[in-house]
Amino acid sequence: MSLEYAILGFLHYHPYSGYDLKKAFDASIRHFWPADQSQIYRTLGRLTEQGLAEMEVVEQTERPDRKVYHITRAGLEVLSHWLRSTMPPQETRSAALIQVFFAGQLSDEEILAKFEEATQSMRAVLEVYQQVPQEIEEYVTAVGSPREEFFWMLTLELGIHSVQTQIDWMESVMQRIRNKEHPSK
Repeated sequence: MSLEYAILGFLHYHPYSGYDLKKAFDASIRHFWPADQSQIYRTLGRLTEQGLAEMEVVEQTERPDRKVYHITRAGLEVLSHWLRSTMPPQETRSAALIQVFFAGQLSDEEILAKFEEATQSMRAVLEVYQQVPQEIEEYVTAVGSPREEFFWMLTLELGIHSVQTQIDWMESVMQRIRNKEHPSK
């Protein structure tokens, strides 16, 4: 149900259309909670049915009418209750670690190639994360809250730290494999 809370959180800042919510997701939390357009629209429908959001039709002359969603008092209460509750546990599944776990079946060259590729991929993620402050400037201005921005940046800080830690670990693994610091077959 985290998607519902994310949408309520955005609606707390500002009324949004489904399209604008997708843009807000993509400019901010997509790095740790991606959502596609259809998920957002389905969730807005559920939130509206539950009385947590309401839809307003905004007439436009040159384009089709826009459906703009607002958070309701009940939605604010649900969001506030969720924010005050215990943090949900982090997902611990990792397909990549399953590959590492069974990688002893591969040659050192195959493992090194796999780790090189993964390291390059993580460096690309790090570059994307480093662009986030510029990408969210529009939302920082729209929300106008240095406090909110501070907490947004905490999520980015953790993302950068986590990616850098993974890069450091992968480089360490590759060095140990190159130095033959592991049993051979």
